[in-house]
Amino acid sequence: MAATVTSSVPDLNYFSGRGGRILPLWCNASATQPNITAGLLDTLSDEYGETISPEDLFAYIYAVLGSPAYTESFAEELSIPGPRLPITKNNVLFRRGVELGRWLIGLHTYGERFGGSVPRGKARLQKAIPGTPDGYPEVFSYDPVEKTLTVGEGELRPVSPEVYGYNVSGLEVVKSWLGYRKKSPRGRSSSPLDEIRPERWTGEMTRELLEFLWVLEATVEREPEFAELLAEITASEVFIADELPEPTEEERKPPKMEVDTGQDTLH
Repeated sequence: MAATVTSSVPDLNYFSGRGGRILPLWCNASATQPNITAGLLDTLSDEYGETISPEDLFAYIYAVLGSPAYTESFAEELSIPGPRLPITKNNVLFRRGVELGRWLIGLHTYGERFGGSVPRGKARLQKAIPGTPDGYPEVFSYDPVEKTLTVGEGELRPVSPEVYGYNVSGLEVVKSWLGYRKKSPRGRSSSPLDEIRPERWTGEMTRELLEFLWVLEATVEREPEFAELLAEITASEVFIADELPEPTEEERKPPKMEVDTGQDTLH
């Protein structure tokens, strides 16, 4: 996938040194100034014969870029950094992209954006992870035949190989999630704050792990729909660059900070 989404403010370590850029939907905290080239939404609205909102375009973008089908289809083109977004002129396809994108954003933000909730998946806790200091998981493993994820003395299943091996830009997210939460976490210590660790595994951590697996289950289950959408979009008539407005030099600059004076908001 060429894009991920988060409802939290990402820091400089968000991409773990893998490159990438952070592109907020809004240029200001009050969410009134979209981070979109002036005139683009008007162009799309004129083409489709209906008003296109900033959220609509954001959802469409994530439906296209947030699927593994995109990087698989355009692997050669992506050897030159920077995704290129095919924008269909077909209103039905665009609206389907908006619908799928909104669902995926809601899923990947655990309902923090665009509503929704984490669907209850198939994975279940079959053997509890001990909540004692001595029982804090030091290792984890996976059996693809039994579809069992073992975390310390605990077991969860069924966990499909597609879910356990799900990766973003080569980062296997389940392994990474568990690696940072085991008793001796992975990664280098860069601050004394890194030594502040939980004393035991908690029920809340188990719930978070299950929800994480359910999010991945739902993502994997609907991947064929996103692949089909991308194929139809690329086969349809799409906008060429000359038909779309270019961002101005001012729009390319970082937005000015909002200053709360207690009265008016200054930009």
